[in-house]
Amino acid sequence: MISLQLPIDKTSFIKEWWESGDSVTLITRPRRFGKTLNMSMVEQFFSVNYAGRGELFEGLSIWKDETYRELQGTYPVINLSFARVKEVNYTDTRMKICEILRNLFIRYSFLKESKVLTDADRAYFDRILAQEINNSDATSALYQLSDYLYRYYGKKVIILLDEYDTPMQEAFVDGYWDQLVAFTRSLFNSTFKTNPWLERGLMTGITRVSKESIFSDLNNLEVVTTTSDKYTTSFGFTEGEVFTALEECGRSEEKERVRQWYDGFIFGEHKDIYNPWSILNFLDKGKLMTYWANTSSNSLVGKLLREGNHRIKEKFETLLRGESIESPIDEQIVYNQLDGNEKAVWSLLLASGHLKVLFYENYADIPEGCEPKYQLALTNLEVKVMFQGMIRGWFRETEADYNYFIQSLLLGDKIAMNVYMNRVALNCFSYFDTGNRPSEEEPERFYHGFVLGLIVDLQSRYVITSNRESGLADMM
Repeated sequence: MISLQLPIDKTSFIKEWWESGDSVTLITRPRRFGKTLNMSMVEQFFSVNYAGRGELFEGLSIWKDETYRELQGTYPVINLSFARVKEVNYTDTRMKICEILRNLFIRYSFLKESKVLTDADRAYFDRILAQEINNSDATSALYQLSDYLYRYYGKKVIILLDEYDTPMQEAFVDGYWDQLVAFTRSLFNSTFKTNPWLERGLMTGITRVSKESIFSDLNNLEVVTTTSDKYTTSFGFTEGEVFTALEECGRSEEKERVRQWYDGFIFGEHKDIYNPWSILNFLDKGKLMTYWANTSSNSLVGKLLREGNHRIKEKFETLLRGESIESPIDEQIVYNQLDGNEKAVWSLLLASGHLKVLFYENYADIPEGCEPKYQLALTNLEVKVMFQGMIRGWFRETEADYNYFIQSLLLGDKIAMNVYMNRVALNCFSYFDTGNRPSEEEPERFYHGFVLGLIVDLQSRYVITSNRESGLADMM
């Protein structure tokens, strides 16, 4: 249980965000980088529910500015999160989102009894509180709640949506992307685009989902990714903050080892950013381990690498050797184009924090019409260890009975051999390895090499030969 009290102040984010003047802001950062904590901080600073609670911010940088002291507790705030929407089908995902919306209306149920609502408004309120909510009511829920709060408080609302893209990642992995996109696009349009009662909107997530997918109508959206220069130190710990924390906890001698394991994240031009979850766990437990990399499912990352074409696999091997690769990057993730799209795979791994940018070309330095190349490497030792464990896991199911395959071969048990080979193929092969003319060669060659690899352990007992070369040398 982490209970450390560290002298780290992120309230400058409030001022930077407010003074940017952006109507709707989307900030993407890897998981466990303090997105939810910052959203809670913004809520407690602006929300009327925390009016008169200035003591929450005393001694912090934001409280030194008299202008911002006057802003504290003066806006109605709607705060919601999609972090726990991780269902395996569209029906359950939609139901979970409707449950989140219903809980919001329960939280503001005092509005139903107020004089600012009409009978029609109360009827809508009842429909949201019902077990079954139709799409029209569900996608308009945040729009309508904004209206009710504006009438009640006389001020426009601030809407905070944390982990907006979690349902979309699950939808891609489990195959219901198209269904979810239509629902989400309508929800976001009514909430952030056509909402006259919206003062500011703030969204966080891991990826920047392409504008064409769900943000096609939001021309007022400011997107801040890991390569942007806005809010570079607002999420995650800087090296100065980490080293100060190590000194506070009497662990100054661990600085270099902590840097090797957990340093490497880069936001904009700011280098040496650390993942807070790993640092807090290390300070709490005193062991250098893969804390951040193991906090949640890596199913999407694993799916893309396992099913990627041979070029993706070869480049990933290069990364695991501690070397770098080069690739163009597109920060607008198009989920339904991820399969086999090499640029999209590296872009996703960069957005999720598994890769870092060592160098990139400027458009001014490359020929017209060409895309700039990014030099990419694994972020740090923690990420490398996590990937090594992931790859071992892919083969763990078949590793135990490999010797059984050899025994079956020697005994001529074709059925047992076939069962083993099918299991390996289903777990490890991709269409891009075995499909029609992979790598511009005959697919039989791939299987030939696979079988040759299975029996290579017998070379100390048998002479194993593959297809032999023929030609002039064989005739002499």
